[in-house]
Amino acid sequence: QLQLVESGGGSVQPGGSLTLSCAASESLAYYAVAWFRQATGKGSEGVSCISLEKKDEYVDSVKGRFTISRDNSQRTVFLQMNNLQPEDTANYFCAATYGNPLCPALELSEWNHWGQGTQVTVSS
Repeated sequence: QLQLVESGGGSVQPGGSLTLSCAASESLAYYAVAWFRQATGKGSEGVSCISLEKKDEYVDSVKGRFTISRDNSQRTVFLQMNNLQPEDTANYFCAATYGNPLCPALELSEWNHWGQGTQVTVSS
């Protein structure tokens, strides 16, 4: 069973940056990986995905500000977040699905494995 552990969250002011990491218990070479977020009292929202071929996708609200990347040799996927805004405040967690060369839809039901998340808080 693939295990995913997120890290890198914290508290920043608007306009600040954070880099989140998603560390896996095994190689991610055959997994598509996504980042989701869930704000208090709201449902989960897919933020970004990176395919096996390192093609990336983003939800409109983070395009131009967030960058997803992967290092299969280190079993890690990263989410670089720039120009953070209060509406980005949420628990961020990564998810993975095996064997799909493309990014599945950013709906949690399409993903087989996910971690507990790391909290990101943006406030002045």
